[in-house]
Amino acid sequence: MSTPPLASGPEGSDALRPLLDTVLDALRQGGAARGGPLPAGGPEAVAQRVRDAVGDVLPVQGADNALHTLVRALAEGAADPADPLCAAHLHCPPLAVATAADLAATVLNPSMDSWDQAPAASELEALVTNALARELHAADAVVTTGGTESNLLALLLAREAHGGVRLVCGAGAHHSLPRAAWLLGLPEPIVVPAPNATMDPAALDEALTQMRGPFLVAATAGTTDAGLIDPLPEIADLCATHGARLHIDAAYGGGLLFSDRHRPKLDGLDRAHTVTLDLHKLGWQPVAAGLLAVKDSRDLAVLAHRADYLNADDDTEAGLPDLLGRSLRTSRRPDILKIAVTLKTLGRAGLGALVDQVCARAQELADLIAAHPGFELYDRPVISTVLFRPAGATDDAVAAVRRSLLTEGRAILGRAALDGRLWLKATLLNPHTRPGDLATLLKLVEGHTPQ
Repeated sequence: MSTPPLASGPEGSDALRPLLDTVLDALRQGGAARGGPLPAGGPEAVAQRVRDAVGDVLPVQGADNALHTLVRALAEGAADPADPLCAAHLHCPPLAVATAADLAATVLNPSMDSWDQAPAASELEALVTNALARELHAADAVVTTGGTESNLLALLLAREAHGGVRLVCGAGAHHSLPRAAWLLGLPEPIVVPAPNATMDPAALDEALTQMRGPFLVAATAGTTDAGLIDPLPEIADLCATHGARLHIDAAYGGGLLFSDRHRPKLDGLDRAHTVTLDLHKLGWQPVAAGLLAVKDSRDLAVLAHRADYLNADDDTEAGLPDLLGRSLRTSRRPDILKIAVTLKTLGRAGLGALVDQVCARAQELADLIAAHPGFELYDRPVISTVLFRPAGATDDAVAAVRRSLLTEGRAILGRAALDGRLWLKATLLNPHTRPGDLATLLKLVEGHTPQ
C-alpha cells in the first residue's frame, strides 16, 4: 500500500486539488438530497442514515470513496446556516473567503504554542488582536474558541487581579458565566433581576451596596434569548461608584461596532475591564473565532507559563516570542488567519453593511409579525433576534410547532422563555435572506399552529 499524500509540501497542492473537487461535489449532492434547512425525519431517522453511510468505522481495508461518502452524508444530515429558514441560533453562515482562508490554515497546520511552529502566524495574530483590541477600546486581546472560553478567562483574570472575586450578573446572562464561576471555585454568583430581560440598575446598586466584594459585574451586550443589550452606561457608573470590576459579554452584540448606524448601541463598552467578542456570530467566520479584550494588558501576565520545550528562558531572552501566555490552551489552530483575511477583504464598510443588512431583516420580520393578527411580537428587535408566538397558543403548542418544523425539515426556529411564556426565536444572521423568505417562515409557522 502506498503512503497517503500530505496536504502540504511540494506535492500538497496537486494532492489536494482533486480532493477539493470531491468535497465540493459531495457537499452539492448532500445539500440537494437534504432539500431544506435541515434533514427530515428527526433524530433517529438522521442517525440511521449516518450509520448506513458509515458502515464499519474502522475497516480492515480502507475505501477510496470514503471522503465523498462521508462528506455527502454529513451535508445531507446538516443544519445549513446558509438556508434562510435556518434561523434558530447564533450560528452564522461563514463567508466563502473566510472558509478558504481556514482551509489554508488547516493545510499549513501551525500550532500557536511556540514561535518555531508558527513564525508568521504568531506575528499575524499579534497584529490582528492589537487592531481588534483598539476597536474594543482595550489595550490587548487574546484569541479564544468563543464566548464560553472568553468569559472563563475574564473571571480568571478578575480573580487573580483581586485575590478572589464574586460574580454579579443579570438573570439573562449567558450560562457560561455562572458555570465559569463554579469551575474556578468562586462563590455562588449574585443574580440581579432582569424585569425587561435586561439587568436592572437599581437592583444592581442594591446588590453591590448590601453584599461584600470584590465584585466582577458581568453585563451583556446581546443576550442569547432576545438579543438585548443591558444599560451599559448606567452599569459602568455603578461599577465605578462601588469599585467593582466590569466585564461585558459582547459575544453577539460586539459586531455592531463595525456599523456606523448601530455602534451607538454599545455606548459604555469602552469602560469595561474585559470584553468578550465572537466573530463567528456578527463576523461571519467559521467556528471558532472568539476574543477576549483587556483594558490593562498587565492582567494577562497571570497566564504566563513555562515549558522548556516550548518557551525556554534563554530562547525568550534571545528574542523568540513566547506564545504560551496568550491562551489557556497549548495546541491551538491559527484561527486568526480567517479573521485577518475577512477584515482585509471586506474592510469596516463591508462588515458594517452585513451587520446593517441582518438588523434590517429583523426589523422587517418584526413588522410582518406586528401586522399579522395571528401572531404576537415580544418586542422590537435590538440586534437581529426576533421573538414571537402564535396568538392565543399555549406554551405546549408553541413548543410543538417548533418540533414539527424540525422533524419535517422545513425550518429551524429557536425557543426562549421570557416573561413566563415560551416564544419562538428567529435569529437572523444570513445577509442573503430576503423579505420573501421571512414571509415563508411565518406561513410555515401559521400552517403548523393548531387552530
